[in-house]
Amino acid sequence: MKQIVFATNNKNKLREMREIMDGLYEVLSLEDIGCHEEIVEDADTIQGNAKIKADFVTSRYRVDCFADDTGLEVEALGGAPGVYSARYAGEHCSYQDNVNKMLAAMKGVTNRKAAFRTVIALNLNGESFFFEGRCDGHITETQRGTDGFGYDPIFQPDGFDQTFAEMGHEGKNAISHRGRATQKLIMFLKNTQK
Repeated sequence: MKQIVFATNNKNKLREMREIMDGLYEVLSLEDIGCHEEIVEDADTIQGNAKIKADFVTSRYRVDCFADDTGLEVEALGGAPGVYSARYAGEHCSYQDNVNKMLAAMKGVTNRKAAFRTVIALNLNGESFFFEGRCDGHITETQRGTDGFGYDPIFQPDGFDQTFAEMGHEGKNAISHRGRATQKLIMFLKNTQK
């Protein structure tokens, strides 16, 4: 089976991606290729951050690679936290810190519309490609569910009565922003293998 590197150290993201790409590619992590450097994500867009990570790995390790970046965009907060979603509550904050800050920011707010956006940057055979996935929903008033990570306990996708954290991995992967971006990536990879 062909191998491809997913430029991440996030074990939750890696597990999700391996489940989604099962049978198509063997997905290697940064740890698997011995990449222990910190990749500075200082772009002002999620696409820019995804490209930084993919380019870093491809240039130093000479491997085909993809990287993703995700942002939670909350309408009432003017699209924040967006590109800063992972460090919304500050550098080195925990998932719970971010959730607490979001719930505090949304206290008493009636417009709770939000969207998760993921962009995947793929470096394959010397070329770069981008794939975007989006999932619309809203921020719940309380945390619900124990599966998932990040903002999953407070994000309820449109058309569903459960948060991502209540859906389980398979349910979430089928409709999530990352799942949708990955499906586009998979279709592209399947077509390039023909």
